[in-house]
Amino acid sequence: MDNEVEKIPILRLTEGGRRNIEDMVAREFPLTIILNNQELVTLLCSPTDLRYLAIGFLSSEGLLGGKDEIKKIIVDDWRGVVRVETEETGELAREALFKRLITSGCGRGASFYSANDATGPKVESQLEMSAHEVFTLVGEFQHRSWTYRATGGVHSAALCDTKNILVFSEDIGRHNAIDKIFGECVLKDIPTDERIIITSGRISSEILLKVAKKNIPIIISKSAPTDLGVKLANDLGVTLLGFVRGKRINAYTNNWRIVCDGK
Repeated sequence: MDNEVEKIPILRLTEGGRRNIEDMVAREFPLTIILNNQELVTLLCSPTDLRYLAIGFLSSEGLLGGKDEIKKIIVDDWRGVVRVETEETGELAREALFKRLITSGCGRGASFYSANDATGPKVESQLEMSAHEVFTLVGEFQHRSWTYRATGGVHSAALCDTKNILVFSEDIGRHNAIDKIFGECVLKDIPTDERIIITSGRISSEILLKVAKKNIPIIISKSAPTDLGVKLANDLGVTLLGFVRGKRINAYTNNWRIVCDGK
């Protein structure tokens, strides 16, 4: 946990006066991903689980199919570099290299996503869950992030079944937090079919597409979706739940998967 935060001196101002105190802030770290000796992208992230982040990013972007394609992963924490070597060592498309971005993902995360990518097979899962199960999972989710409670400066993400949180991650970027989840799933052979994603962040089109590509039928957020996020969820068969706070749920798409409690 200490690697994720830093204590800094601040001046605290209130109506009652002013005093010098120490505050904790989330650390921000530039990570460069190199795929088969080609520098691909630099992400601004939290300095933890860098291996998971790199593999999850490559998987989300369609540049890595599965663990069996990986020959070697080298993590250089000091320089902020993860090198990934795969069985397929062909040159990356020139246009892909020009699209790389440097971002923490709070706006549009680093991605090679385009409108043309927003197609594919629908998620056909018949998974259902109750509103009570949604509230229970979100309640547990909110208590998992020590770094958020300490700093207020990170996003969280979790992979769940209808009863339990299976994998949890956090990062200064909402895209990164989800990619860390997917990277851990790839490297540990954790299936994503018939699972649920919970995120603390806004559900934009890129977030929704990441989830749909993993055949995940339900995404839950404490925050809001965008209009394109809602459209993609509807088109791709994903149940999108937003503003899940207290005992309230906004079900935007495919709400048949949320069944009445006790029925």
